[in-house]
Amino acid sequence: MSQSPSFDGQTGVIENNPVLEAQSLTRRFGGLVAVNQVSFTVNQGEIFGLIGPNGAGKTTFFNLVTGLIQPSDGQMLYRGKAISRLRPHKIASLGIARTFQNIRLFGELSALENVMIAQHIHTRSGVFNGVLNLPPAPQEEKTIRQKAEELLDLVGLSDRAREKAKNFAYGNQRRLEIARALALEPQVLLLDEPAAGMNPNEKHELSQFIRQIRDRFQLTILLIEHHVPLVMGLCDRIAVLDFGQLIALGDPAQVRTDPAVIEAYLGGE
Repeated sequence: MSQSPSFDGQTGVIENNPVLEAQSLTRRFGGLVAVNQVSFTVNQGEIFGLIGPNGAGKTTFFNLVTGLIQPSDGQMLYRGKAISRLRPHKIASLGIARTFQNIRLFGELSALENVMIAQHIHTRSGVFNGVLNLPPAPQEEKTIRQKAEELLDLVGLSDRAREKAKNFAYGNQRRLEIARALALEPQVLLLDEPAAGMNPNEKHELSQFIRQIRDRFQLTILLIEHHVPLVMGLCDRIAVLDFGQLIALGDPAQVRTDPAVIEAYLGGE
């Protein structure tokens, strides 16, 4: 007998209602197996952490989810439908957005323009017009601008909306990139090392912010992060990769004490 989904009122997680499902996902680069037979699900409303030592295959996994590369074997499902052979823009239009380990903003454009461009995926004028800075229909332009201003206010950058992105400090560029991802109106948000380069106070603020946007936009969030204390305090569940293989999966308390995880991070005795 199948279980009906159960709702956790504190976290907003709907258990047994997978949004993403990796099924024996594998990616080879020549003789290197970067992701090896990885299988797990991410439930609706979860903040789900993906951790592991350098070279564990985390960013490769993100690239598989978002269509930047295709799997050698296995598949990725989104709400029960296979997406592994879709182009990145199609996956984005379905409701999956991401940030990158290496920030990819349009440096010569303003913060406002960076966020406005992302919204063109949902407009009649399209991304092509957005990148070339061609105006859409007047009402569309007004709506796009208003939403971009609201997102910049959400990430604390409204007072710098017309500054070029290249002039922002690293932490503010991270916030701008998140605003741009939210402009895609995602249902699933993938964050690749969002706390990189941040001090402890900024990391604490980021953790609170991620919870805020999860609740406000009813998102499912999957994040890669090297700062393990942040992941342990933030995530509902965590998957651990090592040399491309899934070595642990569970809530923070389970993962923290797993011998395989301890050895992967600290080495054998």
